[in-house]
Amino acid sequence: MDVAWETSNVDGDLLKETDEFDTFSDHSDEDNQDSFPVSLDIILPDDLLERILSFLPVASIFQASSVCWRWYEIVSSKRFQRNLSHVLPQKPWYFMFTSSHEPCGYAYDPILKKWYGIDLPCIETPNWFVASSSGLVSFMDNDSRSRLYVCNPITKRWRKLEESPGLKFSDYSAFAISVDRLSSYYKLSVVKSKQVPENFIQWEISIHLYDSKSMVWTTLPTEVLAGWRGGEESVICGRVLYFLIYATVIGGGRHLDTRHGLIMCDLSAHSSHRPLLRSFISMPCPLTCGRLMNLKDKLVMVGGIGKQDKPDIIKGIGIWVLHGKEWQEIAKMPQKVFQGFGEIDDVFASSGYDDLIFIQSYGGPALLVFDMSQKQWRWSQKSPVTKRFPLQLFSGFCFEPRLEIEP
Repeated sequence: MDVAWETSNVDGDLLKETDEFDTFSDHSDEDNQDSFPVSLDIILPDDLLERILSFLPVASIFQASSVCWRWYEIVSSKRFQRNLSHVLPQKPWYFMFTSSHEPCGYAYDPILKKWYGIDLPCIETPNWFVASSSGLVSFMDNDSRSRLYVCNPITKRWRKLEESPGLKFSDYSAFAISVDRLSSYYKLSVVKSKQVPENFIQWEISIHLYDSKSMVWTTLPTEVLAGWRGGEESVICGRVLYFLIYATVIGGGRHLDTRHGLIMCDLSAHSSHRPLLRSFISMPCPLTCGRLMNLKDKLVMVGGIGKQDKPDIIKGIGIWVLHGKEWQEIAKMPQKVFQGFGEIDDVFASSGYDDLIFIQSYGGPALLVFDMSQKQWRWSQKSPVTKRFPLQLFSGFCFEPRLEIEP
């Protein structure tokens, strides 16, 4: 069923939104035409009005700034933006790229159920590495993997970071960022994986950490893994870095469940580093792919469930949360919903924040949202992105829209 969709322009200029608003008197009772309605805007003092506006969704704050000059001044003030850090987190938006070559696209707001046109700063092509946390989005180029940026996609403020140390060129890289909501300082990690020359089994793994407070990179001791390589999936939850590793040798007694594995690295104890495989965690079932995300400081994984006899072929999608070293199943996608994607590849895009998880097939623009708190699946409003040719690929990422945080 086709669903109407809307697009609006959202960027750092608080006057971009020009939607018209009905006045209070427009909704007054027709039977009270002799009465004289009083605008609440006149009665409320600035601090109380500022408090009320701070609880609006970000898109509504942009619209509110166009109501009148007073509201614009409040929303634009430094005090208002500082106070935003004390309200509850915003529900995440999902940015969907509209091109395989240009970093343009639309962001979906699941609260107002609207799509907004957004121009991302810094990123040059959609195949760059992307990670997000608490309002900040980080980008790393996919060629030399030496250009790193951190930005606020709503305000367009950004910062370029120094190149990460270690291997100049790696076969695989995993990228993650974690923002401290109280201090706004952030940590960034890059896990690099490179095959040992003339050796098809051994892979060199190096972990590099950036601290925005000290603005310094540190590197953990490099390890060589036999039969395992790193990939492109990682996430930071609290003081722990998680990243997926992939088996390079199948057979020889290795069970199909161990085609993928999870490594847990305690960042607070990296001075007393222990071998990575000592923190190995098995997968809950044979997976075609795994997507890691931080939801309220808990590690959540969305995975493609492989067939028992053909683990490379996807038969469904599951969601798990990690407790210690044990996976707890949260939900399995109903088959009717799974079939709603049409033909879905064995790998797909998925990211999440707070209570929401977004799932998107690389083969189409349909976007599915899973609410962790309500255990509910629902499709987004119809995307403004259209498929123009058969081999067109679609991808995206989610982020929390925030006005006050700066990189």
